[in-house]
Amino acid sequence: MIVDFQHHFTPREFFPEGFGDQSKTFFDKNGVPSYSFHSLLFDLDAHIEMMDVAGIDAAVLSCAEGMCAELEKSKLINDRTKEAAENYPGRFLGFAHVHPLGGADAFAELKRCREELGFQGVVITTEFGGKTVDDPALDPFWAECEKLGMFVFIHPALQLTWPQQFDAYDLARSVGREFSLVQSVIRLINGGVLDRFPNLVVQIAHLGGGIASVLGRIRSYQDKAFWGTGGSERHGCLPEKEFDWYLQNRLVFDTAGFCGDVRSVKSTIVELPTDRIVFASDYPQEIRKPEAVKKFVDDIRAIGPEGEKMLGGNTGLLLKD
Repeated sequence: MIVDFQHHFTPREFFPEGFGDQSKTFFDKNGVPSYSFHSLLFDLDAHIEMMDVAGIDAAVLSCAEGMCAELEKSKLINDRTKEAAENYPGRFLGFAHVHPLGGADAFAELKRCREELGFQGVVITTEFGGKTVDDPALDPFWAECEKLGMFVFIHPALQLTWPQQFDAYDLARSVGREFSLVQSVIRLINGGVLDRFPNLVVQIAHLGGGIASVLGRIRSYQDKAFWGTGGSERHGCLPEKEFDWYLQNRLVFDTAGFCGDVRSVKSTIVELPTDRIVFASDYPQEIRKPEAVKKFVDDIRAIGPEGEKMLGGNTGLLLKD
């Protein structure tokens, strides 16, 4: 069974009347491209058509508008996600959308999503409001997710906290978000989040931002004595176990983020174990044509038994019900 763990949609309410088939990319206040809106995001019939062509059995829906959003917007998106699951039985599941620093009200919504709506995971971004995933302020959120038995999907931030260095060439979307994911993996591990919450399950988008390509460097910088940071409160922190142990036992990575190019998957599995990777397409953002998604699925399957693991064998890492 193939489940697409990064499959985006946006409820029709967030589009202006008469939007039609146009596509529009919005820029943030710093003039950096942030997000592209188009009709495929709300055309769930087209999603089903793509899934049938590509051989995808089910998809877990997440909405960019609801990632770390205010409570009322989160509730609306959660309700529309549940409607999608009911309108297309067996084809769509949902991520809960809540703000991790939203306090008691957000946690009540998280509980509603788990117990009433049946969502098994919750989506947040790599950074928001100047906070990163290792900030102690998030500890109550991690604890609540652990208590409810919900996995956390960490998606790259749509607007980076420090965008100045990405002021041209669409750098924020092409590589800036990936840097943010790589940093989040290091912060979760060295910041002790995974040690403090031993039963927390975390899905990292985009193969960890392509972290495999720089793991040799990251491993070296775990040697605090060699690099002279052992006495630093911030830079000398180390987790309880070796860095790679968390990659091999605690984190789950998805195949989205590389626009359907299987070469990025192949280069990743040199470093990351295939039994910690799940399938994701990033439809309908980075890939929009059904044939392109099908090719991505076929290319992963052609890897062999390891590809079959990524396509369907590892689904149980995240979906327990």
